[in-house]
Amino acid sequence: MSDLKPTSPAANVRETEHPILPLFTQRWSPRAFTDEPIAESALLGLLEAARWAPSSMNNQPWRFVYACRPSAEWAAIHATLVPFNQAWTAHASALVVVLSKTVMVSPYSGETQPNRSHSFDTGAAWLSVALQATAAGWSTHAMTGVDFEQLRSVIGAPAEYHLEAVFAIGRQGPAESLPEALQAREMPSPRKPLQTIAMAGRFQFDE
Repeated sequence: MSDLKPTSPAANVRETEHPILPLFTQRWSPRAFTDEPIAESALLGLLEAARWAPSSMNNQPWRFVYACRPSAEWAAIHATLVPFNQAWTAHASALVVVLSKTVMVSPYSGETQPNRSHSFDTGAAWLSVALQATAAGWSTHAMTGVDFEQLRSVIGAPAEYHLEAVFAIGRQGPAESLPEALQAREMPSPRKPLQTIAMAGRFQFDE
């Protein structure tokens, strides 16, 4: 169990098996957002964190297409979400599409080749944004319940870019603002025991 003192309600219901920075347990994915807008400069400040994520050969394959509510671009991205996600993101301050470039130019041959780590690297960039948002008092919630074919058309993404997810950003609102069925789920989720995800030497996992 961690001996780090929790600094947020989220951390109070999450216990770690080993000491880690509190920021990791403070970050979670609420669905309830207030109507507070986010300034573009503040949003760019969160996305700045992604610039510094690690990537294979410093290729930096991540891309973000963002829109702040109540712009037409926000509405167009919002319309590509499945109905369930449309309902709880209605008050989100911004929606951000996460993409990764699937090809890269080899620094050795100068030829274009597949980038095997495009999703892995982009996941690191997304987490950087999520942690920066938590530290700045904003909440994020990523989702893949999206009509990605429609979304590609809406944002004009070229074929060599993989659409990874969409995430919402906003100030966390009261659970009571959600439909009754979702209110009970509006809390930080637990995690699997460390021994079920980390194994020394060989793959011996049960699932």
